Amino acid sequence: MSNAGTGPDIHPLRPSDHDEWLALWQAYIAFYKASVPDDITELTFERITSANVEIHGAIARDQTGRAVGIVHWLTHPATWSRVPYVYLEDLYVESGVRGGGMGRALIGHVEQWARGHGAAKVYWLTHDTNATARGLYDRVATHTGFVHYELPLA
Repeated sequence: MSNAGTGPDIHPLRPSDHDEWLALWQAYIAFYKASVPDDITELTFERITSANVEIHGAIARDQTGRAVGIVHWLTHPATWSRVPYVYLEDLYVESGVRGGGMGRALIGHVEQWARGHGAAKVYWLTHDTNATARGLYDRVATHTGFVHYELPLA
């Protein structure tokens, strides 16, 4: 999805995007006060940019060409559908450009991809304290009311 000067340029992640992606990825991880080992970070980028794509990703650039956002997603079969679901796993936009439509554009990019690949829906999670993002999500999607639980195995 490229808007040729009228909006963000969003394109699939390529190996040449590594350094800019890494800076955004690290900012995203820091935003959630989390840590991801370096080898997992590199494996993630490799999975996204390899010929055998397991996880999909895109990078967003502003009108000057500066990388300001990333999004990652994956598909999976579903027990409630004949066609797959798309899980939007990671979405990050630099704080200085939030509220300017970049998050909406990244979600729109994933939605367009999912429609083109015959998915039934796109869904995602966020932390309940992420008020800025939740404001956007409430405008572009339906809050389902589900509560997330997890059982760590490691």
